[in-house]
Amino acid sequence: MTKLEDVTNLADAVRLHSRSRGNSVIFDFEDRISTFADFDAHTNQVANGLAALGVKPGERVAYLGKNSDIYFELLIGAMKAGVVMTPVNWRLAGPEIAFIVEDCKAAILFVGPEFVDQARGIKDQIPSVRFIMTTEGGAPEWKDAAPWRDAQSSADPDRPIDAGEVAIQLYTSGTTGKPKGAMLSHGNMLAMIRSGNGEIPDWNKWDDQDVSLVAMPVFHIGGTGWGALGLYFGAKGVVARDFDPTKVLDFIEHSKVSKMFMVPAAMQFVVRLPQAKDTDFSRLRHIAYGASPIPAALLKECIDVFKCGFVQMYGMTETTGTIVALPPEDHIPDAERMRSAGKALPGVELAILGPDGKPLPPRQVGEIATRSGANMVGYWNLPEATSKTITKDGWLLTGDAGYLDEDGYLYIQDRIKDMIISGGENVYPAEVESAICDHPDVAEAAVVGVPDDKWGEAVKAIVALKPGKTATATDIINFTRTRIAGYKTPKTVDFLPALPRNPSGKILRRELRAPFWEGKERQVN
Repeated sequence: MTKLEDVTNLADAVRLHSRSRGNSVIFDFEDRISTFADFDAHTNQVANGLAALGVKPGERVAYLGKNSDIYFELLIGAMKAGVVMTPVNWRLAGPEIAFIVEDCKAAILFVGPEFVDQARGIKDQIPSVRFIMTTEGGAPEWKDAAPWRDAQSSADPDRPIDAGEVAIQLYTSGTTGKPKGAMLSHGNMLAMIRSGNGEIPDWNKWDDQDVSLVAMPVFHIGGTGWGALGLYFGAKGVVARDFDPTKVLDFIEHSKVSKMFMVPAAMQFVVRLPQAKDTDFSRLRHIAYGASPIPAALLKECIDVFKCGFVQMYGMTETTGTIVALPPEDHIPDAERMRSAGKALPGVELAILGPDGKPLPPRQVGEIATRSGANMVGYWNLPEATSKTITKDGWLLTGDAGYLDEDGYLYIQDRIKDMIISGGENVYPAEVESAICDHPDVAEAAVVGVPDDKWGEAVKAIVALKPGKTATATDIINFTRTRIAGYKTPKTVDFLPALPRNPSGKILRRELRAPFWEGKERQVN
């Protein structure tokens, strides 16, 4: 009989659990409980339904919805059919959503109930989409996924899945203003899941008694990847539709959650609820956190309240999530290692590269590069961007600056790219600047990240107006909200007569950014 360590894709892991423990619960979502046997059958039906609609292996389907057990059915069903799932960030503005759906040439757009009106608003901008289907009704003009699924055969399509095939396409913010689709293969997903299992540290041990909370959005690797971890190991997954701090506490206590992943901003919301001090955390073994550094004071507060092990995780979409981890035993307040991101997981190589591309010795700052089986296949239809990110010998350039100490601990100092991370979401200045410069009163704009106690970093715009124009900060902020996601819009706007430029005419963002970071130990917050 096939063993879990022998499977080469998540679909086969589902099949294995269905055969060995079909009556065990795989997902608990609101008023629905799914067993492994139910889930296996439903994903077979999804796969057969996709084939019946003419969706061919290698084509994309898109999902615009919040967290749901249905999303994971669609994800694994698509894998069984050889189809690539593309979850879309529902926090984006309509034009941004339309760009992603059309860029991936999605054959089907699955839409959650909260976004039916948004889908109606963009349907004329997504000509590649042959079918729009709702996941929970709400649109009489479109099919609903549940009856469509139930009308299909539950026979396993039994299509062989090659580990090198693309399984999921996640979009990342683009340095030039357009998001890029990071293609992650079945092999990438399995490498991510198994990367911490060479020596199996205690924090990464899973068993079928674990209960995992999937609270981060599935359009991020932190949502889909975390859900995939529990699914692979056969743990029960409690799926939260939204991140709601009060509900998170309820899930932890009443669903007996043992493992969860949150970004630091989310941890802050949860730990500071008055009822947090009275919640029973006795079943909670580990909280993994990442996507941005955590303030030392917040971490101390969380350790005191949650009383469980903490694991800091560092990675990115392009590395299929975590490649570096700081284990619970290194979470010692005020210790030097608490400033680090941790050490590379088994199977992951790290290097710090200088301007010449050669490795640097310990404690010298350069660009962080990584090589492992979890490195993405590449960017969808962007060979030049792919070649700039992944070298010929397989090193992926992260765009982060840092150093390694003598023991292999990674310390992140800055970003080589201009990216801002606000509340765990990536924001590229060029995208925001483009939206601001569409305002008729704006001559030029520069966007930088500044320290923020709640979100880690906040988006700030520095704007030069056209002669005689009088737009205010509020005018500019409200204007950008119609073009880009709310989390990308500037929180504050400063005005200058003209922006500083170098001799070649490039705006000096670093010069504009520097005053806000004076006195900070590192240039990321």
